[in-house]
Amino acid sequence: MARTDRLMRLMDALRRLPVPVTAARLAAETGVSPRQLYRDIATLRAGGALIDGEAGVGYRLTEDTALPPQSFSQLEIEALVLAVGELQQTGDAALEAAGRSALARIIATLPGEQSRQALHTVLRSFRQPPRPVDFTADMALLRRACWEELALDVGYRDLKGQVTEREVWPLGISYAASTLMLLVWCCLRQDWRLFHVGGIEQLSLNGRSFRPRRVPLLRDYAARQRALRDGQPPQA
Repeated sequence: MARTDRLMRLMDALRRLPVPVTAARLAAETGVSPRQLYRDIATLRAGGALIDGEAGVGYRLTEDTALPPQSFSQLEIEALVLAVGELQQTGDAALEAAGRSALARIIATLPGEQSRQALHTVLRSFRQPPRPVDFTADMALLRRACWEELALDVGYRDLKGQVTEREVWPLGISYAASTLMLLVWCCLRQDWRLFHVGGIEQLSLNGRSFRPRRVPLLRDYAARQRALRDGQPPQA
């Protein structure tokens, strides 16, 4: 593991684990030996992170230099914790883990009373996660293609079992109770299409970019959906 990645993982562990957290627990979380862990703690302290504690006692991150101090109302804190908890409903483990990591970083910058409120929120979601959507598509690649406006070549099996191959411009990913959808601009049909991610059988970058078309296409798609909802013919 690269040194920078290792130090970032250590900071994340210090933010989210109950304090004081032992060196053994931190070493296990970051996949290093206790001796390397002590060196990494020293490196973070030299970089400005205020970490209380010592070997044999445990450690506590008292000031996180990666984020400025934050302040939220109690209801805002409740909303943040509830929203991150709801990410389990997406069935996307990487997205859920990213939400928990981001929340831990935010909580680490809160004043003492607000930090305690975040640990004892009253708004909770006890809904069972949906059954995992059966798909083989690379979600990390789909997200990257959306973010960076990179065209994709896809092999897609529709609900009738017909398979087509086409170039698409990925615009956004939509999570629902029992399905996962990808909104694209289809270069074959010259129109928007919604693909069931489970129907994507082949997926690859083709080296072409559609920047800066994503935002205008999303805006036009939203306008067309509003027109259809209101019973008006969409503008050409």
